[in-house]
Amino acid sequence: MAKDSQQLNQFNPFRSRDLKRRALIFAILLALSVIVVIPYVWMLSNSFKTTVETLTDPMHMIPQDPTLAGYKKVLTGSPFFKWLGNSCFVTGINTIVILFTSSITGYLFAQFRFRGKQFLFAMLMFTMMVPAQVTMITTFILIDNIGLYNSVWALIIPSFVNVFGIYLCKQYCEEIPKELIESARIDGAGNFRIYTQIVLPQIRPALGALAIFTFLEYWNDYLNPLIYLSSTDNMTLPLALSYFSTQHSTNLSATLAAAALIMIPAAIVFIIFQKQFIKGLALTGMK
Repeated sequence: MAKDSQQLNQFNPFRSRDLKRRALIFAILLALSVIVVIPYVWMLSNSFKTTVETLTDPMHMIPQDPTLAGYKKVLTGSPFFKWLGNSCFVTGINTIVILFTSSITGYLFAQFRFRGKQFLFAMLMFTMMVPAQVTMITTFILIDNIGLYNSVWALIIPSFVNVFGIYLCKQYCEEIPKELIESARIDGAGNFRIYTQIVLPQIRPALGALAIFTFLEYWNDYLNPLIYLSSTDNMTLPLALSYFSTQHSTNLSATLAAAALIMIPAAIVFIIFQKQFIKGLALTGMK
């Protein structure tokens, strides 16, 4: 009993030394958070200013004469909702398909034995080491030959398989007890039922983290739309932002307003999946 009390006193968070340590950690994290957030606050602040005020006093955070002219210009003076729909369609389809293909392929590599398994997995890992720029020309020729150039499907079909997602899901599937899967088979469950009712709930943290990574990757993708799209109506938001800022280079409030609007969906997705994202990263580090 005395030993337990001594241990409790040793790790008491309310002691003076522990309070100072926690206060120091909190101050460092707060400072880092402020440094990260300041550019976004500056962008939002200047999106409510006129171009003249932005040029004359860009560091003043509170607009002296707030205006919604920049947002009005973006929403009414450009096909913003068309660009938003293209980005949501491409990002949503890619995220859903990659979650499915990554989870089921990771489950196959983790729980099944078949000839050439190690070789196939090694080849998949090898593709992660090849820069995307190496296959850019051949991918463009392939997309053009099958008639997908200047179509949003050119951003979707080549992205159905994500090697990082397969690797992440495989690592989690290997942690599922084989006895649990074998008992499900004895009870008459088929492979697909085991996948949907046992495997998917067990790897939910990995899927949450993968969903955020995939969403942000395709939502912020600029290079691929630049290569595969040519018409204004088929543009996604990152490419459209570059096009819009070029066409309205003298209207800084409109450009910043467009950037602020693009950021909103990504922030919403992160808020929804943040628990799974943090848990997935924590468990990955433990492994």
